[in-house]
Amino acid sequence: MEKTPLFLLFFSLHILLAPSTAIAAAASCSIGVNYGFWADNLPPPAQVAAFLKTHTTIDRIKIFDANPDVLRAFANTGISVTVTVANADVPSLAKLPAAQAWIANNILPFHPQTTIRYILVGNEVLYWKDKTVIAYTLPAMKTLHHALHLANLTDIRVSTPHALSFLAASEPPSTGMFRRFDAAILRPILDFHNRTKTPFMVNPYPFFGFRPETLDYAVFRPNRGLYDKATRKNYTNMFDEQMDAIYIAMKKLGNYEGVEIVIAETGWPSAGDPNQPGVSLENALSYNGNVVKHVNSGKGTPLMPNRTFETYIFALFNENLKASVSERNYGLFKPEKKWCVPRPEASDEALQRNLDYVCSLGVDCRPIQSGGPCFSPNTVRSHASYAMNAYYQSHGREVYNCDFEHTGVLTSSDPSTLSTRVISPS
Repeated sequence: MEKTPLFLLFFSLHILLAPSTAIAAAASCSIGVNYGFWADNLPPPAQVAAFLKTHTTIDRIKIFDANPDVLRAFANTGISVTVTVANADVPSLAKLPAAQAWIANNILPFHPQTTIRYILVGNEVLYWKDKTVIAYTLPAMKTLHHALHLANLTDIRVSTPHALSFLAASEPPSTGMFRRFDAAILRPILDFHNRTKTPFMVNPYPFFGFRPETLDYAVFRPNRGLYDKATRKNYTNMFDEQMDAIYIAMKKLGNYEGVEIVIAETGWPSAGDPNQPGVSLENALSYNGNVVKHVNSGKGTPLMPNRTFETYIFALFNENLKASVSERNYGLFKPEKKWCVPRPEASDEALQRNLDYVCSLGVDCRPIQSGGPCFSPNTVRSHASYAMNAYYQSHGREVYNCDFEHTGVLTSSDPSTLSTRVISPS
């Protein structure tokens, strides 16, 4: 079966790509990525898993649910998976029997063939301000932690990610403190992390904190920096500033500075709305490439020296169903559009069989019938091209869905003509 490229690199972080000699250079640079599904043009999870394993140094992914297709696809890949309990489901897991049932349904069928690293209870629950979800987040964390231990799954840890909107102040970092309401919620959560040796997860985004005059500071380019008089520390990038503000806030709340911090999300969009400041491919390259190197360097931050930070870049793919242009363009990669077309050597007889087969399955062939918008040109090859591609697009976009007894082939060139537009993957 012919191998076809799965993706176009939207931009190339060579520290993530691992062919040939780059593997050795990047071996110490482990990095995670958020794998979202707000798109209608993504490859199947099995293809994603194979691509990440063979072409990148990404060794962990984080998903925003417990999608069984993803968990199956990443079995035996060496790439760990972090799963998430949706915010709406958090209250139901505050009781131990429900937590045990959730583990039985979502973890036990896949682990340890698929390495599950964390279970995240909700996502940015303080930011969304749903009082019911907030109230049940810590109880659900405790019951899931207990359920994991009862199931002898002590290698899976429990946490919940937080947006930096929980900070009342952050610049300079020495002023860092949690908002009053959030502090009351976070203190027992940090107690839980301290007791269970699980990480406090945060989502620092310098993209949301920069001003035009601090853009270079935000994306790790040479800049004037920031001096914190209280700590006598110099800052050369906004990422360190945000991380140390969190550290100070944890320390002020109750000497929680010993709790591990994991970066659950961080990233920079490569495109945005017209005149949206700071949004460009150049800035995305600068931020994402430098943050990967920085968190793996062991340099740490001015107040947390000599530390590395487990980090998940947002996001794996551009997601074309999100609301704004910038939200749709956080991806390290973008899916490559593919169409299924007849091979040049395929006979009309074989293509007619393909056409009859596809249309007999209930695929909508009305556009290529007489009077339809894609009837012309009225040739077997043209009609078969439409039908074969319609089948490929509607049956999972797997390579084998375009085989047709070796008469079909995938192409990244749009086969549209003035009179006929083959169904687009997007």
